[in-house]
Amino acid sequence: MTKAIHVKNCATNPSNFNSIISIARQFFSAVAGLESEPEGVRKLFGSPIGVLQDKDLLKKAPNGELLVLYLIDNGAMDADASLYNQLLKKCTEWKRLKEGRVVHEHFLRSRFSHYTVPNNTLINMYAKCESMGDARKVFDEMPERDMVSWTALITGYSQNEDAKEGLVLFTEMLRFGFMPNQFTFGSVLKAAGALESGGTGRQLHGGCVKCGYEENVYVGSALVDMYTRCGLMDEGKIVFDKLSCKNEVSWNGLIAGHARKGEGEIALKLFCEMKRGGFQPTHFTFSSVYAACANIGALEPGKWVHVHMIKSGLELIAFIGNTLLDMYAKSGSIDDARKVFDRLLKKDVVSWNSMLTAYAQHGLGKETVECFEEMCRIGPEPNEVTFLCALTACSHAGLLDNGMHYFELMKKFKIEPIISHYVTIVDLLGRSGQLDRAEKFINEMPIEPTAAVWKALLGACRMHKNLELGVYAAERVFELDPHDSGPHILLSNIYASAGRRSDAARVRKMMNQSGVKKEPACSWVEIENAVHMFVANDDAHPQREEIRNMWENITDKIKEIGYVPDTSHVLWFMDQQEREERLQYHSERLALAFALLNSPPGSPIRIKKNIRVCGDCHTAFKFVSKVVDREIILRDTNRFHHFHNGSCSCGDYW
Repeated sequence: MTKAIHVKNCATNPSNFNSIISIARQFFSAVAGLESEPEGVRKLFGSPIGVLQDKDLLKKAPNGELLVLYLIDNGAMDADASLYNQLLKKCTEWKRLKEGRVVHEHFLRSRFSHYTVPNNTLINMYAKCESMGDARKVFDEMPERDMVSWTALITGYSQNEDAKEGLVLFTEMLRFGFMPNQFTFGSVLKAAGALESGGTGRQLHGGCVKCGYEENVYVGSALVDMYTRCGLMDEGKIVFDKLSCKNEVSWNGLIAGHARKGEGEIALKLFCEMKRGGFQPTHFTFSSVYAACANIGALEPGKWVHVHMIKSGLELIAFIGNTLLDMYAKSGSIDDARKVFDRLLKKDVVSWNSMLTAYAQHGLGKETVECFEEMCRIGPEPNEVTFLCALTACSHAGLLDNGMHYFELMKKFKIEPIISHYVTIVDLLGRSGQLDRAEKFINEMPIEPTAAVWKALLGACRMHKNLELGVYAAERVFELDPHDSGPHILLSNIYASAGRRSDAARVRKMMNQSGVKKEPACSWVEIENAVHMFVANDDAHPQREEIRNMWENITDKIKEIGYVPDTSHVLWFMDQQEREERLQYHSERLALAFALLNSPPGSPIRIKKNIRVCGDCHTAFKFVSKVVDREIILRDTNRFHHFHNGSCSCGDYW
């Protein structure tokens, strides 16, 4: 039903008619969009009461004031509490904070300023417009509050990342004797989830049970979301299973929780169950499932979910498009990621950053630079994440001059570098072989270098075999982060590469004595929607004999065209033949052999590894891609490597 604002009946007050006609003539040709003033006046005063439609509530008079307030101030319209309420709701709907403040000021001068309902709408308006200071001021100055007043402010704090204040206010509300309703519980549970406070969440759960809301779908969905955000997945599932009436929000809470935990397979299984149950996935559902697929690099399931979204008719709006783009990028399909980016209805800064991140992860430095420059020309203003993406890509691609230029460009945009930017610059300089310059950069940093800064320098020393500086960087890391195994392994590798195997053994012994453990290497590959995982020298797989025979056959072929094992990557006291054998059964090689046995000829092979790929495996994969004439895409902890026809996308700069 169309809402309307009624202008004062002029027939009952003819002495004011001419002045009102004058007022009307000033704004109607500009405001009402009519062909002539007489027509505007007729529509305003016909019948004999004029009507101003809901869509015109926030229109301006020629003098710049809000039209409705202009009419009230000039006697053409009677004010009442419901009118102010309508104006404030429209300000909330359109996020018009400036106009909302004008209406608020006018409302305070009216005889309705003590009315509770418009004040509650004011609190909600300020909260939705992210002005919590104003919302709290309205709340504190209210002569009388009701349950809606408390709930509106608690909801505002929960939605504006001030969860702690929301919980404090909830406790205060209880002391005043107010009983929470379903909406209060929904907001305060959201606050507990944001703080990842399982203890507080359990206490609130008890309150829900006491008030009889445990099986309420609104409160139950909030409980599921709270428990999963606190990492208490079993408790979230118990609440979910007890809900007699589930909805899309309930399913979204559980699916999103498993996606955040990195449990992609479970998230996908729940998505299928949701579909079978007759529930329609929302934008939030698809976004969570895409994030789950991205985390495990599940390309085929991700494509399947994408097809479902297309069939559902949902638009590719920014936030879901960003997660879809990220899913394709992290699953190794950079071309599909770019297609998604190009089809986004509206690109926000996260969209651009997602595309830049994708290019950086795939080592496509030139494309990253072009995308960054395009963003500066036509896109939103870059932020600190944008520059971090650009710097990372420059580091991976060896674009030293571009990287240093972008670091200086941050000043133009008034962006203060944080530690991540400094780490990337050290990595950029180090990878380029400018180790002395990298060390000088660290010493001149305006903030204290962290372990991550020294790790970047240590990695560069390993790459360029600089023993002295590597030892110095490692000592700094040990002081700042003694429990990280990575720096110990890097230092051990530096010693081994320099032929100082006793020192390498000493570092390994030091690791054992201090309880520092190296993360076991593993690789996995997805074949026909099943994930197969391998560790080094794996003999547990049902096809272990076929896998080893396949790799031995491949090894013979790549040796014929020039592959020579680099045994410097084996850090054990054994003879040359034993070291070569040790190399041949690294987890990524076993995954590759399995994929060659079980995937269609000519199809791309996608392998993931939980640590950085070793140098000899990288070399071997280049030769294999040429021998089998297939693209091999390897994702390790640092980046993607696309092997094709004997070369890698990283240009051996990694």
